[in-house]
Amino acid sequence: MKLADLAKQIKAINAHGNLAAEALDVTHDSRVGTPGTVFVAIRGDKFDAHQFIPQAVAQGAIAVISEQSLAAATPAPAWLQVTNARAALAQAAAAIYGHPATKLKVTGITGTNGKTTTAHLVDAIIRAAENTSAMFGTIKHRIGNNTATARHTTPEAADLQRMLAQALAAGCQSAVMEISSHAIALHRADSLPLAAAVFTNLTRDHLDYHKTMDSYFAAKEKLFTGALGGAPQASIINFDDEYGQRLIKTAQGKISTYGFHEKADVRTTDFQLSASGLAFNAITPAGEVEITSALVGRFHVYNILAALATGLALGFGLTVCAAGIANCQTVAGRFEQVRLDDAHQVNFAVIVDYAHTDDALKNVLQTAREVVGSEHRVITVFGCGGDRDRTKRPIMGEVAASLSDVVIVTSDNPRSEDPLAIIAEIEVGLKKSSRPYAKVADRRAAIFQAINEAQEGDLVIIAGKGHEDYQILKDRTIHFDDRETAREAMMKRVGFS
Repeated sequence: MKLADLAKQIKAINAHGNLAAEALDVTHDSRVGTPGTVFVAIRGDKFDAHQFIPQAVAQGAIAVISEQSLAAATPAPAWLQVTNARAALAQAAAAIYGHPATKLKVTGITGTNGKTTTAHLVDAIIRAAENTSAMFGTIKHRIGNNTATARHTTPEAADLQRMLAQALAAGCQSAVMEISSHAIALHRADSLPLAAAVFTNLTRDHLDYHKTMDSYFAAKEKLFTGALGGAPQASIINFDDEYGQRLIKTAQGKISTYGFHEKADVRTTDFQLSASGLAFNAITPAGEVEITSALVGRFHVYNILAALATGLALGFGLTVCAAGIANCQTVAGRFEQVRLDDAHQVNFAVIVDYAHTDDALKNVLQTAREVVGSEHRVITVFGCGGDRDRTKRPIMGEVAASLSDVVIVTSDNPRSEDPLAIIAEIEVGLKKSSRPYAKVADRRAAIFQAINEAQEGDLVIIAGKGHEDYQILKDRTIHFDDRETAREAMMKRVGFS
């Protein structure tokens, strides 16, 4: 694409230099450019990328996109001035890669909890219908059968458009992705026409960034109203969520709701839950269908209903949707059971879950209570992240104490904060219950203590990190995987180390 044409697509307010040059790629990272790349200079919280323009040009950048006017001393062959550099990055990437989202059925999923599991379920439905798919989310990015570890829940705009183009070239007809509120605020999801936008729920989280729940909701809402550059063809909304009710009034496209409420379009009135999964009858506008799933927990009923509603909105039949849901056996770090091999067994269960908000923790612990019944105990290990929303810490402590028989509060990515200070804030909520609790700042020691405490029939919940395999400390990041540590503790418990 000629720079002159690109300037029109991103609505540049000024354009200077060699506008006949061909733009082959776009990036905001001066280190990765190649000849023919357009460099977008973004002022961030920590760095001003304008200082890296010489490096980008040395790498082969043919133009700079910036909110600043052309500076005489800046060595760039061409300069495109825009009103919003982040939005221009998304627009430029979509244009240079040929607007791949217009040629794919793209589903974007947003909400506080359930994004990852719902994305996996929708992906499984797509695969049952079309044999291949692309999926971009918190755990991994996958195109066909090729996977890569995800750095962000939602890729940067240029990376996202590039991967969508790769998905199209690989023969994918559909793609599903998680879209975080941060990604929406930072324009990563701009210029992304969606076949379906899905809203799971909204609960307390990220208030360190958004400040208020209304601001948090307003970010999510943009995905459904066309504010990011195009309204979705279908909006799939949780009818039972109070913010879902607000969203129904402003969302664009064909609206389809899901939940337990009798007015929801896709719903169920009852479900059977066990340690081996879920079974229920779903009522939809296309008819009724029996659903079976290996996923455990009431909250997964919502995720399944959301995926079913999305599958129908994408044009797939009930039989295919049910088959896809049944094929989705597990999602890493989402109520994931830690097992030993057949030769080594313990007489209690250990579950690792990503729950790191009060609502998510409540859902997980309620499920744990349903699984173990009244005869056995729920032992919970959890902490709260450092340099993140502090308001949820005492609330999570209260939730853990109210639904657990024993709580061990520990560290969870303390970052620059003192782990003991974080634990002290959680303890405010723990003290509201008479349930016993222990404070063990070392996460490994906390997991070992929980597993040594467990008795026959008990259920140990290790919450907060899920699929993550690291612990972020003040001065370094170390390898740490709750599943590995739990398995090590279990092996030691049965006499092997």
